[in-house]
Amino acid sequence: MKKFITSFILMFAIYANAQIPAPPQTNPILLKNGFIHTISKGVVEGSILFDKGKIVRIAKYISPPDDCEIVNLDGKHVYPGMIAAVSGIGLVEINAVAVTNDHSERGEFNPNVRTNVAFNPDSEIIPTTRSNGVLVANVIPTSGLVSGQSSVMMLDGWTWENATLSFPSGLHINWPNMSTKATTDNEKKRLKKAKQQLNDLEKMIKNARAYARLRKTKSRSAEDYHNEDLRWESMIPYVNKKFPIYVHANEVTQIEAAISWAKRNILEIVIVGGKDAWRTTDLLVKNRIPVIYESVTSLPYRRFEDYDQAYKAPSILYEKGVQFCISDYGYAGKAEQIRNLPYQASMAASYGLPKEAALRAVTLSAAEILGVDKQIGSLDIGKDATLFISDGDPLEIRTNIIQAYIQGKKIDMSDRHKNLYSKFKEKYRQLGIIK
Repeated sequence: MKKFITSFILMFAIYANAQIPAPPQTNPILLKNGFIHTISKGVVEGSILFDKGKIVRIAKYISPPDDCEIVNLDGKHVYPGMIAAVSGIGLVEINAVAVTNDHSERGEFNPNVRTNVAFNPDSEIIPTTRSNGVLVANVIPTSGLVSGQSSVMMLDGWTWENATLSFPSGLHINWPNMSTKATTDNEKKRLKKAKQQLNDLEKMIKNARAYARLRKTKSRSAEDYHNEDLRWESMIPYVNKKFPIYVHANEVTQIEAAISWAKRNILEIVIVGGKDAWRTTDLLVKNRIPVIYESVTSLPYRRFEDYDQAYKAPSILYEKGVQFCISDYGYAGKAEQIRNLPYQASMAASYGLPKEAALRAVTLSAAEILGVDKQIGSLDIGKDATLFISDGDPLEIRTNIIQAYIQGKKIDMSDRHKNLYSKFKEKYRQLGIIK
């Protein structure tokens, strides 16, 4: 009996901390008497109405419809949910525990890999991320030369199916190191591998186009149909420029080589990482290549660079007219850090990026690069009601996110951090240390 009671208590503790995904919105919701930061059309002092997961109206005064839930903001602020343009959230839980890691596959060539099918909606990292206003993430694979296809995921849902906002968002390639230095045996091996990978990328596009042409022919034999390859099938939308290829590249030589490769093969690409993007602005603008700039709060890329080079790089991209957004590290091992996305933007704002542009860089600009700007990224009529209420500027560390909605669904705002805070606050209250 004692064993049973102990087990019951343990089970209760587990389920007490488990969050229940929100049900679909059933009644209209009116948020009134606040500041509505649309991103696309400035700030509206007034109200926002959304119904069935979509924004219906934004105005100074809105008459509530029947059966409407009314929330008085009392001067608080409403913003569109922030978007992590690259992230491993939902693919990793504990870095040191292999069975909780689903961000990589064996082999160098895996274009058929889909991240959304591996997404874990029960990850404890998700609630802490939402508590900072990050409500959507482009979840990416990480391994090999061709890692696979990313998916734009909403950070709420029972399963990966109802958490998926958009699939695919793009194909991910880890561009080879372009260094020609080879004095040691290891460096020679690395250089040989890099040359082979560059050749493989060229062959990949040629073979994918040949496969796509074969698929269109009407003269294929029955054997051809049975020999369909999922890897090449997955490449067809990318050689046809239906979706972009995300090229993970940081150095000048990598970025230049990737752009040359894209032009030569008539491909649409996005640079991810982009530490040296500020050095290649003219090339990026000329070829209309967007950049997902990773981790503003990082060390200089080289010893001779300014200490604040990473901080001010977004302002340089902005001034030169490069299309860009800001993200934290997309590496799955740093999935928990994506909650710091607003502070990446605030650091960029502190070093020259206009405040409005910094906020746009983690909302609408990210949505545009990911191809989901018709659904999210700004507060506009007809878009998803994916937004949050805050008591101040979300780029300020002292600001609290009070409530979030994803497609009109009211999200549970508890998380592990808040639960631990409440637990130990009660502990010290009982001990008489605090009142």
